[in-house]
Amino acid sequence: MDYSKPIPLDPTVIKGRLENGLTYYIKKNGKPENKVDLRLVVNAGSILETDDQQGLAHFIEHMCFNGTKRFPKNELVDYLQSIGVKFGQHLNAYTSFDETVYFLPIPSNDPLKLEKGFQIIEDWAFNVSFNPKEIDNERGVILEEYRLGLGAEKRMESRYISKMMHNSQYADRLPVGQKEVLETFKHKSLISFYKDWYRPNLMSVIVVGDINVAEIEQKIIAHFSSYKNPVNEKPRKVFEVPNHKSTLVAIENDKEASSSQVFLLYKDYENKKTLLSYADFKNYIVEGLFSTILNARLTELTNSAEPPFTYGSSFYGGTFARNKKGFQSVAMTREDKQLSALKILITENERVKQFGFTQTELDRAKKQFLASIETAYTDKDKMDSENFVNEYQANFLENEPIPGIEWTYETIQLLMPLINLVDVNSLMKEYIKQDNRVVILTGPDKEGLDKVTERQVLDVFKSDFSALAPYQDEIAVASLLRNEVKPGSIVTRENNQKLGTKTLIMSNGVRVTYKKTDFKNDEILFEAISFGGSNRYSDDEMKKVQYANGALTEAGFSGLKVNEINKFMTEKMVNVKPFIGINTEGLRGSSTPKDFEYLFQMTHAYFTDLNKDESAFEGFKQKQAAYFDNLASQPTYYFLQEFYSYLNLENPRFNGVIPSAKSWAETDYNLAYYKYKERFANAADFEFYFVGNIDDKIIEEYAVKYLASLPSSDKREKVVDLGYRMIKGDLKKVVYKGIDPKSTVTIMFYGDASYLEKDAISIQAVGEILTIKLLENLREKESQIYGIEASGNLNKVPNESFSFSIGFPCAPENAEKLIASALKELQNLIDNGPDEKDLMKFKEGELSDFRTYSKGNSFWMSNFTRSYLYGKNPEDILNFESLVNEITAKDIQRIAKKYLSKDKVIGILMPEKK
Repeated sequence: MDYSKPIPLDPTVIKGRLENGLTYYIKKNGKPENKVDLRLVVNAGSILETDDQQGLAHFIEHMCFNGTKRFPKNELVDYLQSIGVKFGQHLNAYTSFDETVYFLPIPSNDPLKLEKGFQIIEDWAFNVSFNPKEIDNERGVILEEYRLGLGAEKRMESRYISKMMHNSQYADRLPVGQKEVLETFKHKSLISFYKDWYRPNLMSVIVVGDINVAEIEQKIIAHFSSYKNPVNEKPRKVFEVPNHKSTLVAIENDKEASSSQVFLLYKDYENKKTLLSYADFKNYIVEGLFSTILNARLTELTNSAEPPFTYGSSFYGGTFARNKKGFQSVAMTREDKQLSALKILITENERVKQFGFTQTELDRAKKQFLASIETAYTDKDKMDSENFVNEYQANFLENEPIPGIEWTYETIQLLMPLINLVDVNSLMKEYIKQDNRVVILTGPDKEGLDKVTERQVLDVFKSDFSALAPYQDEIAVASLLRNEVKPGSIVTRENNQKLGTKTLIMSNGVRVTYKKTDFKNDEILFEAISFGGSNRYSDDEMKKVQYANGALTEAGFSGLKVNEINKFMTEKMVNVKPFIGINTEGLRGSSTPKDFEYLFQMTHAYFTDLNKDESAFEGFKQKQAAYFDNLASQPTYYFLQEFYSYLNLENPRFNGVIPSAKSWAETDYNLAYYKYKERFANAADFEFYFVGNIDDKIIEEYAVKYLASLPSSDKREKVVDLGYRMIKGDLKKVVYKGIDPKSTVTIMFYGDASYLEKDAISIQAVGEILTIKLLENLREKESQIYGIEASGNLNKVPNESFSFSIGFPCAPENAEKLIASALKELQNLIDNGPDEKDLMKFKEGELSDFRTYSKGNSFWMSNFTRSYLYGKNPEDILNFESLVNEITAKDIQRIAKKYLSKDKVIGILMPEKK
């Protein structure tokens, strides 16, 4: 084959360039319906800042939402909310080292809204107001965002990045910037960055959605053609990451570090290469196969009885720098096992370097790769617009190819048989170097823990690997089931024309309800759910099994170990996991239509043949200890532990947010296993739901064989309310933890309530409308917070109740004042109800989300399971739009007054007193 042939451009996308250099991409795509994703991409980020501009690339991103030529002050956000676009959830932006990107999804079925959308991205690009008062107001918001990022990870990163990005501009231009600059910069420095770098030849406008392509192209020309580049424009430099001879080691410890990490990087000597030809694309596939095989080996180690780390991964990919790639290995490990984890990573790399991979490993990786691309190809007409937008952004910024899914699928099918072990095995020799490498260890700093030294790290590389043996690939198993399955039968079939569902009642009493959809060609979602859960356990039993339940699936099923199951399932796009919650137990999973039978087999095995393996439990405990042991050193988690322990003083079942040494000591794996068998002994007490591309004959065949054969009885369990509640009263709990000047505030209302669907929507509306008002006043007017959220809901299980919360981070000295401001906004809503404008924002946003999400399988699965839990008719969802439209300002005021005029609980995290 001619490997020199260039990778083509997807013929379904229009890629063009205006005379001023602005690049644009347009693609018609019908999912989601009546929506269009607009994106403005600016090829400029913090890497281009001068010393007196550090943090200002990100600051400009904020200013784009604070006043433009057509949308003064906060009118932009106000307008978008009025058409159902939620700030932060739909409308958003980000700034990185090398680019700044703005996201704007809007309705496409209204010409006026579409035109407004183009006016907005045009204004972002060229017409930001930079009102002096707005700039100074925004300083407070930016500084609060800066404060939010403070903590152990930030402190350690600020120290090790100079070695990771050695002698590079990237080490000195973190997008968050410098606090001193943010506090004192001159307005002209901000405006200068905008004028220098927000210019047509550094921009791309991307439009994908339910659109008329020719009309959109004319809009782009009309809105962006007239703008000129600066006469003496600054060159858009590409910043290098210099090579280095030595191995650079950073060992960073912090008293608030919640976990231990090991990171090993071998940087390329050359700059990142662009994929241009078939040969490049073949190499790209080879790199993917390499990572797949190596990570399968590391996963096997994490599933062993003595796991060397909680998580381990190796891959070849990008670094912080756009133009630099490298081979990277990372592990999360126990605090005293960093050196041994590093040695394992190096050992496994060396094993590959010496012996390569096996043919069976390569064959499995190929099957996995092909299965993944086949799923994408099968769903090529069902892809969300966002996927395409991301591809086109990468093409503009990094010249990544965009050949389209048809070419990609056909070419992978063509090239895969031509890839052999020599291709894959040769990569490790290219990746591993004696120089240009970096090792970063991060973890807790505490008494009794010996600190790793740089000499110890360097000595690991000098280990003797001469006695290494080749990897032994065990033969994969032939079947997921070891016991004979005796099929049952279908006794009744029911149809629901309104919902488009069918229900099969099996001979053993199992009910199977399924909804065939065309949202995705290659997706079927599954959930089985039953009342019961851990509320069926005694208080003593609950404490003994709470943290053991997660270990149950680590033992595997049908006499197979997890690693054996993983190998067998390599190319099969299917997963199933059981769960035991407080009120329910069940299984969740998904599959493609092709692999549907394996979903049923796994379900059958989890019901009837779960393994019992003490060594798997011990391995699970070791991994959990690596994750949880130091979690409470992080102020946020310490606060949650203390706050909820306080609220659950009267609940004997409460066992902490984070497992303690005492919790692990009490844990009883044998009891957890026994209780699991008890919970899954009666399949007829479960409702089985399936949603997706389902064939009637096939689901009947599998249900008869694998579900009608499950053990069952006539016993039916109901929800158990044990009567335990969090303490009541007008309460405040202040927790002191952390050295950074940052606080977190939580204001909570909760209690018993009568559940009505209209009230449930109304209390949700209270939360969303209050969030709008809090952002307007505490963020935009007072400039003392970065983000704030209020949310409320009514619950029905295990008891009818309500809960409502307001949460935000802030400066410690502002906490009490902001609590008062937040409660004042809430009281205003209680006293006067919402403005009609804000009520309409809620309705538009809610209905827009409903129309989008109701075209997805997960929406319908959620509706079925929620209807089961709440004992309601799943057909009620068909009336959702009318129910939302019926909500009035008086309904919202009534609910706010009814539930939020009572006792509240305030939790405050404050830094430790000096």
